[in-house]
Amino acid sequence: MLHREKPNNRKNLTSFQIIIISFMIMILAGTLLLMLPVSSQDRIVTPFSDALFTAVSATCVTGLIVKDTATYWSMFGQFVILLLIQVGGMGVITIGIAIIRASGKKIGLWERSTMQESISAPQVGGIVRFTGFILKTSAIIEGIGAVLLAPVFCREFGILKGLWYSVFHSISAFCNAGFDLMGVKEPFSSLCSYSENYYLNVIIMLLIIIGGIGFLTWSDIAVNKNRWKKYSLQSKIALITTVILICVPVWYFYWFEYADLPVGHRFLSSVFQSVTTRTAGFNTQNLAQMNESGTAVMIILMLIGGSPGSTAGGMKTVTFAVLFLSALTVFSRRNDVQCFKRRISDETVRNAGAVLFMYFSLFFISGAVISRVEGLPLLSCLFETASAVGTVGLTVGITSQLSLLSKGILMILMFFGRVGGLTLIYAALPSADAQNSRLPLEKISVG
Repeated sequence: MLHREKPNNRKNLTSFQIIIISFMIMILAGTLLLMLPVSSQDRIVTPFSDALFTAVSATCVTGLIVKDTATYWSMFGQFVILLLIQVGGMGVITIGIAIIRASGKKIGLWERSTMQESISAPQVGGIVRFTGFILKTSAIIEGIGAVLLAPVFCREFGILKGLWYSVFHSISAFCNAGFDLMGVKEPFSSLCSYSENYYLNVIIMLLIIIGGIGFLTWSDIAVNKNRWKKYSLQSKIALITTVILICVPVWYFYWFEYADLPVGHRFLSSVFQSVTTRTAGFNTQNLAQMNESGTAVMIILMLIGGSPGSTAGGMKTVTFAVLFLSALTVFSRRNDVQCFKRRISDETVRNAGAVLFMYFSLFFISGAVISRVEGLPLLSCLFETASAVGTVGLTVGITSQLSLLSKGILMILMFFGRVGGLTLIYAALPSADAQNSRLPLEKISVG
């Protein structure tokens, strides 16, 4: 008698759906752990909404909080938050594949394809080996960061507490999460008390930049080192765009935002603000005191975010660069979008345009709704929504004051920003069947 094979329902799910479900499961598990009395310093049950918001923010490496991380959560609660940051930063699928690999089980094509989508890799080949590279490199960089931060925190908080602070802030900075434990000095103060500490500022900035340039770019740097011509086009664009998006805002912050500070302090604050705004969520100056033009500049930087396949969120540096190059192509009346003597496909340009439209629409509509519901200035609300959808975590101080509806909107934006707009669209909508026939062409005017 023949036995029919039991269908594997897992195979019926697309890679995009698996990525979304994995993040949801991680968020739910984190929420339940944070609700436990052992997770709070007062040994009380944390309300579901507050635990969920914190779990979403940590897993999506954002940094927006409704409870001060240092003063509300216990050591156990802080550990749960750090674990969510680590898994969220590396990617749930990355960690899962590593566990499967360590257990000795075979990793099939389906798992490899899911991993490829999770980290935005260009091909399936070598994906398992690349996963090992990501985990090893991340552990080394975070370890070095913790060791370098230890002298600062151990001197101030003692050996044991100082070491915990060093590990926590190293992982949070590398994963571009923006969570901190400086609430022991002043609630929700971030790194303001270290605004003149060059040593700590430089280490945090390096961790943020390294985590935000993307795993594929790391691989290019590790393999090709200083042989620039051998770098992939994506790595070249990501690196150059990152440098530009750091240097240009530094000039603005230096001359227009921090002019009342001493020169050295002014330069340090300008560089730190430029680095952290796109991805990380730390701050060394009071953001509520910035003028409206400075707030607008930061909103743009937060929407752009980090690079593809990195620990950072946002619509990504490469997306921004492709749109910029596409505009230059139109201005110069060329047929193809070009960069470094390579042609960028029309599909890539269309995807970049779709991502920009999704991010801008969600950011603006959500900000307008929150402003209307809460009766707060529109610019402040747009700052919060840009921070959420860009998974940045910077705030002008209104997050904890928001109603449940507004917090729900921010949670959706954080999830969207971390998982990725196209991932959500591809997971929700069926793929269109290939069609050989095409509709008649008719030209319309734009611009």
